[in-house]
Amino acid sequence: MIPERLQPILADVTPLADRFAAAGHRVYLVGGMVRDLMLDRLRSGADLDLTTDARPEETKAVLAGWADAVWNQGEAFGTIGARKGDLTFEVTTHRAEAYRAESRKPHVVYGDDIAEDLARRDFTVNAMALRLPDVELIDPYGGVADLGAGRLRTPLAPEVSFSDDPLRMLRAARFVAGYGLVPDPAVVAAIEDLRGRLEIVSAERIRDELSKLLVLDDPSAGLWFLADTGLSDEFLPELRALRLEQDPIHRHKDVLAHTIAVVAKASPRLVLRLAALLHDVGKPKTRSIGPAGVSFHHHEVVGARMARDRLRELRYPTEVVADVQRLVFLHLRFHGYRDELWTDSAVRRYARDAGPLLVDLNELTRSDCTTRDERKARMLAARMDDLEARIAELAEREELDALRPDIDGNRVMEVLGVGPGRVVGEALAMLLEARLDEGPLGDEGAERRLRAWWAERGG
Repeated sequence: MIPERLQPILADVTPLADRFAAAGHRVYLVGGMVRDLMLDRLRSGADLDLTTDARPEETKAVLAGWADAVWNQGEAFGTIGARKGDLTFEVTTHRAEAYRAESRKPHVVYGDDIAEDLARRDFTVNAMALRLPDVELIDPYGGVADLGAGRLRTPLAPEVSFSDDPLRMLRAARFVAGYGLVPDPAVVAAIEDLRGRLEIVSAERIRDELSKLLVLDDPSAGLWFLADTGLSDEFLPELRALRLEQDPIHRHKDVLAHTIAVVAKASPRLVLRLAALLHDVGKPKTRSIGPAGVSFHHHEVVGARMARDRLRELRYPTEVVADVQRLVFLHLRFHGYRDELWTDSAVRRYARDAGPLLVDLNELTRSDCTTRDERKARMLAARMDDLEARIAELAEREELDALRPDIDGNRVMEVLGVGPGRVVGEALAMLLEARLDEGPLGDEGAERRLRAWWAERGG
C-alpha cells in the first residue's frame, strides 16, 4: 500500500520513470525529497532529484521528445536538467566523487550501483532512495532509523565523508538545527579534527550554507554546534571570540549566548539575521574595565567595520553587506530614546538614518533585549512601542519615508543664480538639516531659508 502523501509525487515522476524502464535503465528518487517524505514535511514546488545507471548521453536520449526543455550545464558532473510543464527535474548518473586534497572541484567517477551512489551522500538521512516506477525504499545505511532516533550520522566513516566534501561539516549544523538531530560522537570528533579542510571550499559555497542555516526557524542549535566544534573559526572567527573570559569581579552577560538568543528572536530574514549574528562582534575589541565596571564603548562602530569586512570575505552581495553594516552601526541608537528627551527632530533623524531598514532596525532593537528581568523587558518594549507610534504619527504628517529638502538642486541653482557645483550640495545639506529640525518648510519657506543662508556666506 503506497502512502497517500506519495501519490502526488508518483504522479509527477512515473511517466519519466516509465521511459527510463523502457530504455532498460533503473531510476530512483533521491535527496532531501525522500527524507522530507519520510517526515511528511515535503515542500510544494520542490525540484525532483533523480539518480540513474544511465550515462548522461543516455539520459538525454530518454528526455528527448518528452521534456519541454533540457539543459546540460551539469553534464561534466553527470547531471542533466529538464523541465516538463511546471516541474523541474535533475537526473544524475550514479557516481562516486571525492575532492582531491588540493582542489575545490570534485573528481567524478560513474557507477552502476545505487548503494555505492548513496554511500557518497552527506548523511544517512539523505542517503535513501525510492526506486521507480515500482516504488521500493532503498535504505542501506539506516536513514529511516536515524530519523526516528534523531541521530546525525554519515553513510561512510565521517573522516571519509568530510574529506570528500568538507562543506558537509558546515551542513551538519543546518541538520542539527533544522531537524533536531543529535550528531554522533564520531561526527563531532571528525569535525574537530578535520575542520581546517574547509579552506579548500569556496567562500561562495560557505556563504550559501551559512545563509541556509541562519534563515531556519531557530538556528540556535546549529550556531552552538559551530562554536562548540570550533568549525566557525574557519570562516567566522568572530563567533567564538564572543565567548569572553569572565573575571570574578567585573562580570557581564555571556555575549555569545546573548548573540545566539538575539538571532533566534529575530525574524528569519537574511539581512536581519546576519545583523543579529554580528551586532556585538565589536565587543571583544572594545572591552575595558573602569571604576564603573565593564564597558564596550563604541563597539557598534568597531563592529560595523568588522561585519563589513567579514561579509565581504564571504562574498555576500554589496547591498547585503551595506545593509548589515548599517544595522550594526545603528543598533544602539534607540537606547538613548526617552519620550521627554527626544524631540520630533531626533525622531526624524532616527527614521532618516535607518531609511528603508527602519523595520529591521526596530526588530533588531527589540530582539537585542534578552534580559531575564521582566520589569526591564516590559520597560524597553514600552519605549519601543512609543517610538514606533511617534514615527508613524510623523510619517503620516510628513512623509518620513521620503525625507529630502523641500526644494531640489535645480531650484537651488535658480534661486542662487549658480551652476552645478559644491555650493549646491552644501545648500541641499543645509535645507535637509532644517527639514529634520523643524519639519516641512514648504517651497517658500525653504527659499527664504536658502537666501538667508546664502547672504550669511556673502553670496
